[in-house]
Amino acid sequence: MNVDHLLKCLRVLLLYDLDPSWTPAERGEVLDAQERLIARLAAEGYRIEMLPVVDRFFAERIAGVDPESCLFFNWCEGIPGIRHSEWMVARALEEKGFVFTGSGSETLALSYQKHRVKRLLAAGGIPTPPWRLFDRPPASGEWERFPAIVKPAVGHCSDWVTSDSVVMDAAELRERVETLLAGAGIPALVEEFIDGREFHVSLWGNGTIRMLPPAEMDFAALDDIRERLCTYDAKFTPGSPAYEAIRTLLPAPLADDERDTLERLCRAAYRAVGCRDYGRLDVRLRDGVFYVLDVNPNPDISEDASMASAAEAEGLSHAAMAETLIRLAGHRHPALAGRSDQALH
Repeated sequence: MNVDHLLKCLRVLLLYDLDPSWTPAERGEVLDAQERLIARLAAEGYRIEMLPVVDRFFAERIAGVDPESCLFFNWCEGIPGIRHSEWMVARALEEKGFVFTGSGSETLALSYQKHRVKRLLAAGGIPTPPWRLFDRPPASGEWERFPAIVKPAVGHCSDWVTSDSVVMDAAELRERVETLLAGAGIPALVEEFIDGREFHVSLWGNGTIRMLPPAEMDFAALDDIRERLCTYDAKFTPGSPAYEAIRTLLPAPLADDERDTLERLCRAAYRAVGCRDYGRLDVRLRDGVFYVLDVNPNPDISEDASMASAAEAEGLSHAAMAETLIRLAGHRHPALAGRSDQALH
């Protein structure tokens, strides 16, 4: 029995978050997206079912599911009402012995701790901007690299990142750190601001890691250095000045040697952080050096998100991308143990 047939004998449970506090329109948009993907995968022969995560009791609802009969497609960004909880979903699946797409709970939890990620990058010889952690406003002389950027030490999705996050001197730095400490209640990560080209790089694989066509965030329309970054609005608020001003170039215009260097660096960072199956990195290029800004082992895989767009640039539909992720996870399933299939690696 070949690998494709074995995978299609399994139940594929599509796990996604569905927050009860969302508006009917928001819930409808999410459900429509799930149903479109299910229909496309079902057309390819997969036995696929939807399984929403609406609260912290979701694990109890899968207690009777046999781990050997199924595989979870983890499209869940967290448990509604619990911040930074995507790792908890993965942990619950691990504790019950389920195979699922994407990174494990330890990597997901690690990725929120930006200072820990940066230490791993540095230990692997991977360039990342100089940084320091502050749990109080910096004293005179404690930071002297400007411009700098102030971020929360914990989190994703550009939380608390605005044009005001870029600071030009010690006074602005102190004020921004004070604002972040008071508002977010978590330490501030201060980095040298790399004013250069920015790339969003999607990768997938395990033994063999492949880089999908990288995307460049084109800041050419922005003259102010403080605006040349991907804020929350730039990513998620259509119609906002930042969203409208930043163009996405996909594939990014890179020379062959630049692309090769970027791929080697991103593969090393992917491995250093422990990404599994897929991930996305944010990288900046200045003076011939690529700097890794962030590693996200659970990027959005919606059909309009950066990873799906990169797969499309590679000639793969959203369903083909999802099928690749299923096959990568399938390699870990007991039913496929010992099967040799290059597409699974």
